[in-house]
Amino acid sequence: MDKYLKLLERILHAAADANIPFMQMCQLLNKFGFDERIRGSHHIFSKDGIEEIINLQSKGSKAKPYQVKQVRNLILKYKLGGQNGAL
Repeated sequence: MDKYLKLLERILHAAADANIPFMQMCQLLNKFGFDERIRGSHHIFSKDGIEEIINLQSKGSKAKPYQVKQVRNLILKYKLGGQNGAL
């Protein structure tokens, strides 16, 4: 299984929000077509057609759990990842 599909599955199933690698989550958002700006430690993601802007910061090498939840809600709201969550 593709590493992005595994990551997407982990995010969508809320299996381990505190154990999601930060850089992989950033790469997943890039794969979904988000533009990324970096300002200091802030990684800011935006995309045409999506009104929310996602601002991520790492906690060590992991993503912050509340930010994983924000990304999950965005994926579900806009049905990112295609049918059944497939990339």
